[in-house]
Amino acid sequence: MNCSIWFNSIKNSEKSIIGSARLFNNSCFSRDLEKLRYSCNDIGVPSCCCKNSKVAIRNLLPVRLNSSYGGTIPVSEPLKNTSVADPYQYVKGDLVDLTVNIHKELQSRNKELTELAKYYFDGKGKAIRPAIALMTAKAINQHLGIINSEVLELQKKVAMAAEMIHTASLVHDDVIDVSEMRRGKPSANGIWGQPKSAVAGDFIISAATRVMAQLNDADVLICISQVVADLVQGEFLQMGTRESESDRFNHYLLKTFKKTATIMANSCKAVSILAGCDSHLQNVAYDYGRYIGLTFQIVDDLLDFISDSSLLGKPGLADLKLGLATAPVLFAAEQYPELNVLIMRRFSQPGDVQTALECVLNSDGLERTKELARQHCQEAQRQARQLNPSEFRNGMEALAQLVLQRLK
Repeated sequence: MNCSIWFNSIKNSEKSIIGSARLFNNSCFSRDLEKLRYSCNDIGVPSCCCKNSKVAIRNLLPVRLNSSYGGTIPVSEPLKNTSVADPYQYVKGDLVDLTVNIHKELQSRNKELTELAKYYFDGKGKAIRPAIALMTAKAINQHLGIINSEVLELQKKVAMAAEMIHTASLVHDDVIDVSEMRRGKPSANGIWGQPKSAVAGDFIISAATRVMAQLNDADVLICISQVVADLVQGEFLQMGTRESESDRFNHYLLKTFKKTATIMANSCKAVSILAGCDSHLQNVAYDYGRYIGLTFQIVDDLLDFISDSSLLGKPGLADLKLGLATAPVLFAAEQYPELNVLIMRRFSQPGDVQTALECVLNSDGLERTKELARQHCQEAQRQARQLNPSEFRNGMEALAQLVLQRLK
């Protein structure tokens, strides 16, 4: 592949990893190109491009921070009160229609397959991913003066496909993790078993692909196809652990983007493409989705330590029990080096989970993780403010704040 062509196609993915570096301690996120080589390989960078794109990649790197991580991020603005009590008011009707339309797409001649595929689409969740895509679509349409309802109808299909792909990934996650609970109720895996759940997840993805094909837009299809590729790569990343302490945050960020933020980033970009946005506005939409997606997962990783399982819809300390070292643990390991041994063996020995929990609670890992989430929220809001003022732009900012406020 020609390096210049490759670089343009992968630029947004690199920004998703490297652009977040300014939110971390220098000791956790190396600015050296060689240190970033493994990240490039993980997202499909041809080996020849690491050298030939050296200057271009360096241009994506943030300015080196002179102080250790403490939240002093020069590009962010203070969080603002957007005076939107409930941002869902702008997309509530759309989300109801979305659930109905998803049910139609998941009809099959096999009654059991239909029931399984629809199981998580009960309309009871927050549907944060389609809400983000729809709010972004409406804000961009307002920004561009688009009043054609046909454009919004196409954008709704993106939101619909995004929710379907996300839900399929949950079904597959539960198969891989042998999870018995999801969203406070028995998982599909727990009811129907692993083989049928795995096949149902594939069926949901095929239905989402059919929805995207109806748009007849190659660029949009590329965006959503990238989501599926990222989800698979993210799952593989989650199965591994980096030996180098400095590489672990890189690994964590990359995994977090691919498993969570990619679907928000690429669905926001897709709705901007359908609106006819130029590359600048496409990047604004992508970055908004990227930062709000990272905020969401960082908060989720924090809540795993501090929230009741009834609120999370899954058992507490689930990540530790699965052998996963998230931000609170990685920050805590800076103060408690003995955690590094536990991280490498993925908390597999008796007492490891409890020891890790005690280290996290006795460190500043929770506070630093909370600050990290706040900084990503700020960045999401900053991206939204590049659009013209409107109730939907306010809704974009309020959604970012709502994601962060799950900490309260």
